[in-house]
Amino acid sequence: MKRIKLLLIALNVMLISICTAQKIELLSTGVKSSLRGLSVVNDNIIWASGSNGTVLKSTNAGITWQQIIIPNFEKRDFRDIEAFDSNTAIIMSIAEPAHILKTTDGGKNWNIVFADSTKGMFLDAMYFKDAKNGIVVGDPINNKAFIATTSNAGKTWIINNNTPELANGEAFFASSGSNIFLQKANIFFVSGGKQSNLYFNNKKLEIPINKGLESTGANSISVFKNTAIIVGGDFTKDSSTTGNCILLNLKTKQFTTPTTLPTGYRSCVIQLNKKQAVTCGINGVDLSNDSGMNWSNISKEGFHVVAKAEKGKAVYFAGSKGRIGKLIY
Repeated sequence: MKRIKLLLIALNVMLISICTAQKIELLSTGVKSSLRGLSVVNDNIIWASGSNGTVLKSTNAGITWQQIIIPNFEKRDFRDIEAFDSNTAIIMSIAEPAHILKTTDGGKNWNIVFADSTKGMFLDAMYFKDAKNGIVVGDPINNKAFIATTSNAGKTWIINNNTPELANGEAFFASSGSNIFLQKANIFFVSGGKQSNLYFNNKKLEIPINKGLESTGANSISVFKNTAIIVGGDFTKDSSTTGNCILLNLKTKQFTTPTTLPTGYRSCVIQLNKKQAVTCGINGVDLSNDSGMNWSNISKEGFHVVAKAEKGKAVYFAGSKGRIGKLIY
């Protein structure tokens, strides 16, 4: 028994030392906008988007950034972005009205591929599982979740009229563009507010996470094979760990609360591989080396969103005041 205890202590110390070996390098973008959209194509090509019509692109791993101005959209809030190379990207403006725009020439020209001025229209997140197939989710219209999909690389979008009905006070957060996830034929999206649920394949699971207020609930979901990690909390209490992370076994549909929770409200989570995961929020960044069961704070720098290179190993963060961070191993 004594040997087992010593072994557990040694493993815990090793996990902590691995986590604390990581750090965040801050990169200069030259803008002051709040960045919530982030897409990392590879270790060199990064796109970001945010308030005040901001779209940024780097092709040299964040050493320099190009600020892209889109005529007539200078005051819009681009909460999400999906990029496929240095020339092709799709951005989403949330409301008033809601727009989706696409460029194929590196940001010189943008085509409006979706526009909707329906009262209450508010887009929250966008996700592409490959270069052709994508989905966008928005706050409920007439009490039903808004969902539109594309199968032709975002050229056209089809509104799905057969969507779940949401409870009063239940909606989606546009905090990081990551409350929706596609895995093969599976669609996952999480809601927040007075109710917090996971919707997938015409099923609904109530999420045992902090909820009950407009500022609470699930913000982000990441799926790796049969494991889902969901984060959120209360964005008005950035250091509160109450109900800010939950794990889900997709086979058994059983939720598990981590042994060691992230160190505050978290707006985004990604799984790097079977074991490693990263989550961020406005009070810092946490890393797990055991599939989300234990988290260790690696930075007090706050960010809204984290993303890993689709083709590569680089991990970047984006947040308020135009801040971009890079995870240094």
